[in-house]
Amino acid sequence: MAAFATESRVCETAGCNSAAKLQCPTCIKLGIQGSYFCSQDCFKGNWKSHKVLHKIAKGAGVDGKDEKDDYDPWPHFRFTGKLRPFPQGPRRFIPAHISRPDYAHDPEGIPVSEQAVRGSAQIKSLTEDEEEGMRVVCKVHNGRWSDYKVLDEAAQIIDAGVTTDEIDRVVHEACVDRDCYPSPLNYYKFPRSCCTSLNEVICHGIPDLRPLSDGDICNVDVTVYHWGFHGDLNETFLIGNVSPEAKKLVQVTSECLMKAISIVHPGEKYREIGNVVQKHAQSHGFSVVRSYCGHGIHGLFHTAPSIPHYAKNKAVGVMKPGHCFTIEPMISQGSWRDEMWPDKWTAVTVDGLLSAQFEHTLLVTEDGCDILTSRQEKNGQFHFMDKL
Repeated sequence: MAAFATESRVCETAGCNSAAKLQCPTCIKLGIQGSYFCSQDCFKGNWKSHKVLHKIAKGAGVDGKDEKDDYDPWPHFRFTGKLRPFPQGPRRFIPAHISRPDYAHDPEGIPVSEQAVRGSAQIKSLTEDEEEGMRVVCKVHNGRWSDYKVLDEAAQIIDAGVTTDEIDRVVHEACVDRDCYPSPLNYYKFPRSCCTSLNEVICHGIPDLRPLSDGDICNVDVTVYHWGFHGDLNETFLIGNVSPEAKKLVQVTSECLMKAISIVHPGEKYREIGNVVQKHAQSHGFSVVRSYCGHGIHGLFHTAPSIPHYAKNKAVGVMKPGHCFTIEPMISQGSWRDEMWPDKWTAVTVDGLLSAQFEHTLLVTEDGCDILTSRQEKNGQFHFMDKL
């Protein structure tokens, strides 16, 4: 599960990154937030893709059609793409014997322990015992405790016709079977046990009763809590006959993650991760989402450091042995800008185009890093590769 990032206004044009003060006059009239450019040249050069926002704001949708489903919880909301919310299944419960994070029983799902250090840029270096705790919880992911991994159990059922609610059920039960708490459940009132983000959903999609369709891409983000520690991992899966363009996006996104991991070692600046990710994504014509970032993780689900995935960011900190964090680039076909559904969780691309994501939990060592959620030591292996 990604953390929120903060940033100053920058130019809308992909790869520009200049400070921006000029706002599109049509966007002002239509009430569209953002849409800032550094110059008239950037504005004119970006016009072809930017004007799609005006059509969306006027209620036309990307393909010029208004689409409605029988289930319509937000009748006045203008969706950016074709995906629509479906009803959710019943809430799942956790057996009493399983240990819980502090937000599990809070009515508002507030992680008090995280709030206590919120705003601090101090990065915790784990003790040997804490490092072992992280290795243990991440072994729940990579399968050395059992024949199946939590994420792999979900991967085995992902197919056209399967609902994301069913994926959530499998993840939930896989966690419970391993005496783990699914970290997303009730985190700031998140209602499910994992995140399932389809097509134009960037991150934090809520599992529901929509069946997956042939040609979809679906990210499954799993975090488990065990013995006082969280381990975080996500992958994007291909559903049936996926377009070459979607396959390329997913391929490049996984490469962005592995290239970023390759520079992790003591003494490296956290801000360099974004330079590596954006360079690779941009070389293939894709953009890097800026509103969400990687994060520190250990006894806290989200904490320092914050790790933006875009270039020329202002991330604070230098990697040291014992630092534990996630890298989880979100790469989009079109604009890097995002919008949120009224559920206050589902982040989607502002132009309705596809977005993909991959994530690992990493531990900085004396001579590099360990990919704690890797299937093989020092090497990430992704399910979608089997379908390419």
